[in-house]
Amino acid sequence: MVQPVSRPIRGRYAPSPTGRLHLGNVRTALLSWLQIRALGGTYVMRIEDVDTGRSRPGFEATLLEDLRWLGLDWDEGPRIGGPHGPYRQSECSERYAEALARLDTFECTCTRKEVRAAAAAGLGTEPVYPGTCVAGPTHLDRARAVRWCAPDQTVTVTDGRMGTRTENLRRDAGSFLLRRTDGDWAYNLAVVVDDGFMGITHVLRGADLWSSTPRQVGLAQALGLQAPAFTHAPLLCGPDGEKLSKKHGAPDVAALREAAEDPRRVVAWLARSVGLAKEGVRTASAAELVADFAVEAIEDRPLPPSPDPWRL
Repeated sequence: MVQPVSRPIRGRYAPSPTGRLHLGNVRTALLSWLQIRALGGTYVMRIEDVDTGRSRPGFEATLLEDLRWLGLDWDEGPRIGGPHGPYRQSECSERYAEALARLDTFECTCTRKEVRAAAAAGLGTEPVYPGTCVAGPTHLDRARAVRWCAPDQTVTVTDGRMGTRTENLRRDAGSFLLRRTDGDWAYNLAVVVDDGFMGITHVLRGADLWSSTPRQVGLAQALGLQAPAFTHAPLLCGPDGEKLSKKHGAPDVAALREAAEDPRRVVAWLARSVGLAKEGVRTASAAELVADFAVEAIEDRPLPPSPDPWRL
């Protein structure tokens, strides 16, 4: 089980520069920032550009400007540096390779389609790998990924909002990817290594990542790293109840900024959407929300019925 931390408090926001930030992205960023500022800790900005095929420097510049526009600052990160850099995953390959060398792994040539066809769905975000290549790659002419031989170990994690979750790593997570066939590092390895290397003690992120938490904690334990305390915040959903996406027509943050919208109106809307501000509050700065912030006060609220649910 993840125990309460006694180290210096350190949190992070780790966006992927694969597109423009939408309101759901920045709501999670705001909550993460509020948690660490309320605790008096150090806030880290980390760019998760491990997916080199989709990440773009232009998106990174835009999202960082969006966050600053909303009043969210950080103590360490790209362009300002700090003692735990690099702060871009694309610059941390040696760090990940060293961690990979310490784990029990095997090479795999299975495609995602083949894994889905052969495996029964587990408790995680992907079907449990059926072990096709454990004894050796089955297709010698294909590129090879690297998977972890997950131990027969039970992991229980406790979340600030979601309660507890218990999984047997071998049964429920299986031999999940650590490095992809294209050479990119898998998210689960990169995030665990970075959080450990950077001394992250608190992670507040979206509820869609809750199911991957036990495997990440188990991987941290295998690497001798102390896992952070987790809080998974509700996702911002569209009027149809599905996770916010482009199809819902919500403006992205850069569009609001470029249209000269008042960032205090955006922050107030985000705060109202999770119960951190009363319905009558129409403007608020991020700094003004710090004093009254508590993880327990975060509410999972549906958008109110409206012909224009994004009206600030």
